[in-house]
Amino acid sequence: MKIGDIFYIIAIILFAWITFGIIRGNFERKFDKEGRRKDLIKESDDDAKDSNSF
Repeated sequence: MKIGDIFYIIAIILFAWITFGIIRGNFERKFDKEGRRKDLIKESDDDAKDSNSF
């Protein structure tokens, strides 16, 4: 193998590793440990009842 081929393989592996890290970070920011979306979870049921009262 030529040195260019080795650099090409290393670049592909690094690209895949960095891409996986970015995608994993996005999912960790959007979902909690139980797999629920963080932006769709209500703070508590009491807060939801208070905000809907007239």
